[in-house]
Amino acid sequence: MAIAKAERLMNLALCLLGTRRPLTKRELRESIEAYIEASAASATSASASAAGAGSGSGGSDDAFNRMFERDKDDLRELGLVIETVESVDGEIGYLARRDSNRLPPITLDAEEAAALGLAAKVWQQARLAGAASGALQKLRAAGMPLAEDPYDTQPAGALEPRIPVHEAAFEPLMVACRDRRPVLFDYRKANAAQPGQRQVEPWALECWRGHWYLAGWDRERAAERVFRLSRITGKVRLRAGAYTAEVPDHVTVRETVERWSGETATGTARIRLRSGHGYPLRARALRTSPLGDGWDELEIPYGHGLDAWLVEFGPDVVVLAPDELRADVVERLRAVAKG
Repeated sequence: MAIAKAERLMNLALCLLGTRRPLTKRELRESIEAYIEASAASATSASASAAGAGSGSGGSDDAFNRMFERDKDDLRELGLVIETVESVDGEIGYLARRDSNRLPPITLDAEEAAALGLAAKVWQQARLAGAASGALQKLRAAGMPLAEDPYDTQPAGALEPRIPVHEAAFEPLMVACRDRRPVLFDYRKANAAQPGQRQVEPWALECWRGHWYLAGWDRERAAERVFRLSRITGKVRLRAGAYTAEVPDHVTVRETVERWSGETATGTARIRLRSGHGYPLRARALRTSPLGDGWDELEIPYGHGLDAWLVEFGPDVVVLAPDELRADVVERLRAVAKG
């Protein structure tokens, strides 16, 4: 079955790449042997089951349409750019232009190729593992050098770079960022008991402190926002339509995530931290003083998002100052207690 499907996809791709004008479903159905056989088998089965209740051509058409749509989606997922063109009489046709499906000349040197190989290894345990491997294969087929990877000198079992991705929202949001498609999802703020719906124009996904964030334009609030993927509940729904806000460059997006995730400090805060706990906080501390009784006092940088981070340490952290940070942490803890 796998070989038959691969052959069918290959024949469909060749038809779409070899035509100079858009081909309709009917023309593709009559040109590809697998479609002809499948339609004939479906028509025979439908006729037998109908037993005089009418023609089986409707079932044959439905079976072909489902198969064709799946095949078309599979080819697009593999990277083939398929255009949909409507003729003057309203008939829909399909084609894959060669100039849209041809890689430019590859001019990577050995070091650049090695860097790409290292980047692909980073995604081996993430949802992008298949895409990263497929991209390398395409680049190598197009002439990327296969020089020995200078980074691949670690003995078996040595540490290797990894970017874990566990959130179900990552993959649909990655697609939405790539295709510039608005999204709709339910989002639970750290200080809210119930999630709320958000309509967002996604810009980019960024990883900070081991957590994934989405930066984008919140349509309802008419402002840029950053969303932590672990707080997205339910499915991410892709929507049609153009963006209403300008997409900033990647550097600006990174700065936005950095600011919203608490990496940019605007002041300092004083906290009590249980001894032997909170090593990430201790690593960022500007000053540490033992208080005795199993507690230390730390002075740490204070910026947007620090309250959400401190909540993660639970009873091991007590905020001493400033008052607004203490109030924010208490509010978040109460929201968590309410469920």
